[in-house]
Amino acid sequence: MPRSNPAVDELVAAARGGDQEAFEELVRLTHVDVYSLARRLTGDPDDARDVVQEAYLRAFRSIGKFRGDAQFSTWMYRITANCASTHRRRRTRHRHLELADDHGGIDLDVDHDPEDRATRAGLRDRLEAAISVLPPKLRSVVVLRDLHGLSHRDIADELGITESAAKVRLHRARKRLQADLHELGPGGDDEVAHAG
Repeated sequence: MPRSNPAVDELVAAARGGDQEAFEELVRLTHVDVYSLARRLTGDPDDARDVVQEAYLRAFRSIGKFRGDAQFSTWMYRITANCASTHRRRRTRHRHLELADDHGGIDLDVDHDPEDRATRAGLRDRLEAAISVLPPKLRSVVVLRDLHGLSHRDIADELGITESAAKVRLHRARKRLQADLHELGPGGDDEVAHAG
């Protein structure tokens, strides 16, 4: 995680005081990272955009309560992770209703999509595919740790779990990724073994 940035701290202070332009600048500074996190947590660009919009809306409404105990980016990660979790629960309820009428469900296997298969060339793409089909609880931990560099303690704080639970979930996620990458082809095991 980057160190505290005085310019960001000033923007946060101004936004807490009601300065809408300061908040818009915070959005501009953090949008790429927040979207990247949402995209990895949801596995879908449209869902990620919905999550990002909801996350910034929540942040705007709550900026006055932001105490500065963590960096603004870390606070946004927490809000984004919570919004992604809420979004998944809503989608799961909606999907259950759809499945009653459609026995096929959603095909998460990227190998069945010729466009994805054509563009999916390297190890990074195989890793992204494996992450996208992890159960949400495991996906959240591995994304926050291995892709965003959060410590076990920070992950626990972000997700509202204990530090030991974060470690257990990360271990399970990496084991699952290792198995999934082995099925996707050679080279994946080494990437997971050296992650984080």
